Amino acid sequence: MNRSALAYIGLLTLFLFSGNSLAASTLTPLDDRPPAPDFSLTDMDGNPVSLGDFRGQVLVVNFWATWCPPCRKEMPSIEKGARWLARFNSRFIAINMGEKPAAIQRYLKKQPLDLQILLDPDGKTAADWGVQGLPVTFVVDPEGRIAYKAIGAREWDDPKLLVPIRSLGAEQ
Repeated sequence: MNRSALAYIGLLTLFLFSGNSLAASTLTPLDDRPPAPDFSLTDMDGNPVSLGDFRGQVLVVNFWATWCPPCRKEMPSIEKGARWLARFNSRFIAINMGEKPAAIQRYLKKQPLDLQILLDPDGKTAADWGVQGLPVTFVVDPEGRIAYKAIGAREWDDPKLLVPIRSLGAEQ
């Protein structure tokens, strides 16, 4: 992704999600549950990861960047929510949009995370998922369909978010 596109997304993010509190604490259900776009990315260790690796699990996919203030603000709650969801056959992954691993490593030294972080260096995966600003999060059901979307930061350790996500795994 080129610098002007990143700058545009950064400005859009600041405009849409500025303020002292996190955005609304709800998930937007997608009644038609479209199939989640496939991806093939690498994690911070260079290991390949694809959407199919998570088939049969509920997957929460968060698109973020270290330069995005709302993204950084929600990361601690994502970490807590991810730990809770892991008990219910659910995974939380964070797809970093357009940054080099060194920039992410610098951030992780200040804010250690135990999440699986995937790299989307050219923004292709974000574009495939329709990402237009950061942060944005999608909840994928065990069949690989998008059940929920959340535009903007959330408190991901809030039961109002976690219970509906956990319930997706019980639908099987």
